[in-house]
Formats: sequence, structure tokens, C-alpha cells
Amino acid sequence: MQKKDCFSCSNSCKRQDFRIKRGLHEQTIKEISVQKNEPAWMLEYRLKAYKFFKAKKMQNWGPDLSRLKFDDICFYLKPISDLNAKSWNDVSKNIKKTFDNLGIIKNEKRYLAGLGAQYESEVVYHNLKKEWTEKGIIFLSTDQALKEYPELFKKYFGTVVSFKDNKFSALNSSVWSGGTFIYVPKNVKIDIPLQAYYRINEQNLGQFERTLIIADEGAQVSYIEGCTAPNYSTNSLHSAVVEIIAKKNSKVKYYTVQNWSKNIYNLVTKRALAETNSTVEWIDANIGSGITMKYPSVILSGKNANTSVLSLAISGFKGQIQDSGAKAIHLASDTTSKIISKSISSNGGVCSFRGKVKVCKNAKNCKAFMECDSLITDNLSKADAYPFLDVAELDSDVGHEARVSKIADEQIFYLMSRGISFKDAQSLIINGFIESFVKNLPQEYAIEINRLVEMELAGEQDVK
Repeated sequence: MQKKDCFSCSNSCKRQDFRIKRGLHEQTIKEISVQKNEPAWMLEYRLKAYKFFKAKKMQNWGPDLSRLKFDDICFYLKPISDLNAKSWNDVSKNIKKTFDNLGIIKNEKRYLAGLGAQYESEVVYHNLKKEWTEKGIIFLSTDQALKEYPELFKKYFGTVVSFKDNKFSALNSSVWSGGTFIYVPKNVKIDIPLQAYYRINEQNLGQFERTLIIADEGAQVSYIEGCTAPNYSTNSLHSAVVEIIAKKNSKVKYYTVQNWSKNIYNLVTKRALAETNSTVEWIDANIGSGITMKYPSVILSGKNANTSVLSLAISGFKGQIQDSGAKAIHLASDTTSKIISKSISSNGGVCSFRGKVKVCKNAKNCKAFMECDSLITDNLSKADAYPFLDVAELDSDVGHEARVSKIADEQIFYLMSRGISFKDAQSLIINGFIESFVKNLPQEYAIEINRLVEMELAGEQDVK
């Protein structure tokens, strides 16, 4: 793709990709929409979201975001490659090499029913195996879904997460690009995971994918999301929105393995709507990034709906803040929720858990349990917990537990007395601490999580 001398590309740009000038303006949104050849209603939606974003003040709680400068960020970069290719042979050589080095191509062949790969602002590869296409499953980039299934897309887009939800959902709604769209028809059960992998390879870049998953009545689907970026001295921003609709009697499993580099702000909004007799399972690993703010939420809107959210946060270096948790909103009777959070703070890192359970009036016979379990490995690190229970219906059973502990010298001493080194003794204790999280992952990803945890706590980072 040739460089353009316009608002969209600086004169100093020597690459042949297409990039928007740094900073966010109304013209930025219009240029993105033009590049994507979108319908008028989507541009109108983007501009409304941008207006809300400008008016909305930055939140005054949680991590300090004052160093995040929107004027320094490029909000759209289209890489040099065919988009939405169905064969890796059609993907740019350098981009293909990046995903091959990450093991993504190998995983698709061995474990997955379908794979999407996003590089910078666009999806460069997306493919679903024939056997699942024949069953009517739609697995596309979100941009392609807007073009190929406009009525289905418009019916659900923005219905679970409004652009008015928070400042960063408004930002995403203004400049979203890429992401995954999944629709599983009635009573179709896909028993092999689908995966999307996101890579930020440029510095001072924003990635704003939009994911929309619809499991129709009686359907079942598992989805795995992974993400990485190399280390730079300047900051980049990842601000995604995920919407999940689990219809009557359906089941959705959503796995996230986030391993952004330490220069990334990871500020996302993820939410599911669980209808009657449906199940939403959320397994969320936050291992990288400099600052993360992520609180997967499930709205239990139908009778007998249930959810479990199991999260892991690792903060392994000074200045790193993992501010994460989950929310369960009980709107209907006989609904159940379980939120289990585990965090490890090491080398001066900070982990903060924010959990919320809300039981609305007349939502009878609801059961909810929230647990926060934090491990601190040294005297430099910190762990905080901010649980919130809002119960408006007396006919409910709601519980909460929180524990903060350090690795005991006695444990280390005992293991070392058996001939185990200090480093290996610490690893054994940590692996035991996260076992309940790891055992819920597919085996191939459980092995990867253990490796990533060891690297993070050892201070190893992905470099360019």
C-alpha cells in the first residue's frame, strides 16, 4: 500500500503502510471510516462516541493515568499485508514470521477450530475450518462481519457495552478497528476452541479491537484470546471492548491470556449478558502491561443463568499495576455467580482486586460467592482488595473471602532442606498457589501460563 500525503500520513513516514497522524480529532474518525468503507450509520455512531469521549472526564480512582497522552498516540495503522487472508501464504512475510515465532501458526494446526490474527490495527488472517463453516458458524473479523452480515451485526453491536459506559468504551467506539465476530447458530456446539491473537508491534500505537460473540439458543462455544507486544521506551495503548451474548440454554467459555509488554496501558471493557439457563465462564490471565484496568462483568438477566469468573494477575516489576477483578449483576431469580481472583505481587509490583456482586430487588434465591487470594513475594510489593457487595434482595446467599499472605520463610527453608534451590522452592510454592487457575485451562495453554508466570516474576520481558 502506497504512502499517502494527506492528513493520514506524516511526511517522515518511510514505510509503505497507511497510518493516521498522531492525536485524536474528528478528522481521525472520519478517515478511519473512509479507509474501511463503512456504512453511514457506523460513522455516525463513531462521531457520537467521540463527542461523549471528549466530554467525559478521566476517572479519578484506580491507577494514575496522567502519563497517558492521547496526542502522542497513532490511532490507526494499516500494516503492509492482505487483510483477512485465509491462507498464511497470503500474509506479509515479516508479519507471518512474527506469528510463527509466537507459535500461533502451529497452535492453529494442532488445537483450534479457527484462528484470527490481528497486527496493529487490522486483522491480517482469519480462517475457520470447513467442518464448522458447514454448520453455519460465523467466525470473521468484526470489520468483515459489518460488511457481510450487516443486519445481524447492527442487531447486537453496542447492546451490551454502550459507548456511554465509560471514557475508554467511548474511545474504542470512536476508533475501533479489527477484532473478532462469532455467531454460533441454535443448538450448534463447537467443542474445539476458536482463537484470536493480537499483536502491537509499533511504539506509540493504539489498538482498539472490537469483539462480539453471540451464542444462540442451545449453542456452545469456547474462545481464546492472546496478546503480546515488544518492549519500547515509550507508551502504547490497548483499549478493547468485548461483548458476549449467551442466549437461552447456551454456554460460552472465554479465555484471555494477556502478556503485553511493560510500556502498554491495557484499559479494556469486557461484558457478557447471560439469558435464561445459560452459562458464561470467564478465565482471565493478566501477566503483562505496565498498567492494566480490567473487570470482566456478567449480567445475569435470565432465570437460572450462572457464571464463574476465575482471574489471575501477576505484577512482577516496580511500577507495574494490575488493577483487575470482576463483576456479577444478578437481575433474575435463581441465578448463581462465583468470582475467584488470585494475584502475585513481586519485585515492587502492585496488584489491586476490585470485585462487585449486585443482587437486584426481586431477584430471589440468588447465590453469589467472591474470593480474593493474594500472594506477596517480598517486602517491596503490595496487594489491595476492594470488594463490594450490593444486595437489595433478602432472599439471597452472598459470601466473600479475602486473604493476603507472604511466602513463608519456613516453607522455603523446608524445601531447601530437601536439596531444592531457593529459586526452585519459590517456583514450587507459586505453582501451587496458581494451580486452581491453571487446571481450568486447556492443557497446551496451562503449560504456557506456567512459563509466562516464571518469566514475569524473573523480570524477563519481550524485546524487539
